[in-house]
Amino acid sequence: MSWSTLIRQTHRWTSIVFTATVAANFVTMSFGEPPAWIVYSPLPPLFLQLFTGLFLFAMPYFARGGGAGAVGQE
Repeated sequence: MSWSTLIRQTHRWTSIVFTATVAANFVTMSFGEPPAWIVYSPLPPLFLQLFTGLFLFAMPYFARGGGAGAVGQE
């Protein structure tokens, strides 16, 4: 398994975890004031998504390199 595949799967699974923690956050808020650990629970998967998403965004630019085939050069 390549690094890009591993990072892509990590990004997908953390998006599921992030969505579940946000949904749990809203559910607990409907019952009153939630504890701080529930309020801040979406942040770790969100930061992991930030880093994996930035990698996935930049991956095509790194794979292309800076050769003559770069965008904008003819």
